[in-house]
Amino acid sequence: MAWVQTPQWFYDLPEGTRLPEVLGQRLGRAGRWLGRGTEAVLGQITLGRDPFVNDPRMFYDVIQRRRTAANAIFCCGAGSVHRREAVMESALRSFAAAVERRVRAAEEAYTLETRERHVAPELLAAMRADAAMTEILTPYRFHVSEDIYTSIELHSDRERGWKSALQPTVESRMLSPQDLQAWMVQRFKYAGGSLDILWNDNPIFRRGLTLRQKLMYGSTFWSYLGAIWNPIFLAGPVIYLFTGISPVAAYSAAFFLHAVPFMVLMELAMMVGTWGAGGFAAKASYISFFPIGLRAIATVLRGRKISFPVTPKDRRFGCCLHLVRPQLAVILLTLAAALWAGTAEALGIGNHSASGLLTNLAWGAVNCLAMGTMLRAALWHPDDLQGDQP
Repeated sequence: MAWVQTPQWFYDLPEGTRLPEVLGQRLGRAGRWLGRGTEAVLGQITLGRDPFVNDPRMFYDVIQRRRTAANAIFCCGAGSVHRREAVMESALRSFAAAVERRVRAAEEAYTLETRERHVAPELLAAMRADAAMTEILTPYRFHVSEDIYTSIELHSDRERGWKSALQPTVESRMLSPQDLQAWMVQRFKYAGGSLDILWNDNPIFRRGLTLRQKLMYGSTFWSYLGAIWNPIFLAGPVIYLFTGISPVAAYSAAFFLHAVPFMVLMELAMMVGTWGAGGFAAKASYISFFPIGLRAIATVLRGRKISFPVTPKDRRFGCCLHLVRPQLAVILLTLAAALWAGTAEALGIGNHSASGLLTNLAWGAVNCLAMGTMLRAALWHPDDLQGDQP
């Protein structure tokens, strides 16, 4: 066993306030009755709860735990216990490979300059000693995303056959990002580090990993590429409502007979597979993540170094709306497109079908709700709906 990972858990996540209590504070007894009636129909509603979607239940209780059978659980930087022998062996192999690269480079430079075919053994030994002194032997120094990269290094060691496991019991609690700026710093380094591995040392092509491990690591890195196609889904209803150009061939009965059952069954499967951990907030966060994801992709493709600063844990007070301009633009464009389409149809100058109009209005509404989660996070204040708590 190379390491055991435990869930990262946060003791400072805002718990929020139930809807009956919020309405009771503002409307009195009638508000509490209204809140209870609403919850009786829609289920429990909590306002002000974890606006940054830091709750890690989905990742640890569902995603990581399901990777156990494939021996593909990866280290997440904190809450883990490593076997020193495994980490040092990996570090020594990395150190030896780095030294040999330095020696080969020095040897090539020497032969090109002197035009000699071979380097004298004494000089080669001196080159190797100098390279060993220059290179730093430090565990976890393989990559800026040292946690997941170390996991890949150890899992690909077929000779030793290192294993990893998830201990689902929460052993430690820690601080979470408390403002949107800190959240974006954290998410950018997660995305940038993962995409840098995908681009420069893709685990799909790494020797030593099993097929199941490659698929598991591949799915993790693939998720960060969603920033490429999510903007297309966000733009789809806007384009249709403004121009009447449909993203599908036709909103026909055949289309709905195929699409609706698929979406319903997919949601039911997700609900069963993530029972107790799923929810709209996680999906909305993934969709509204696209500006950070695009910036991370651009940074990696340009060959720029991904820095890994410690995530700020202190709350920075003030408005963060400037950080959500892309999401705000999606909301405004969708609303403007809906108004245009409605006006055009009322005046008889529109070229939208009834089914296409309703579908894209609903689609745009879902997109606006998803972008709204990021807008709410930008406006959130720790005193919101928390009484007099600091």
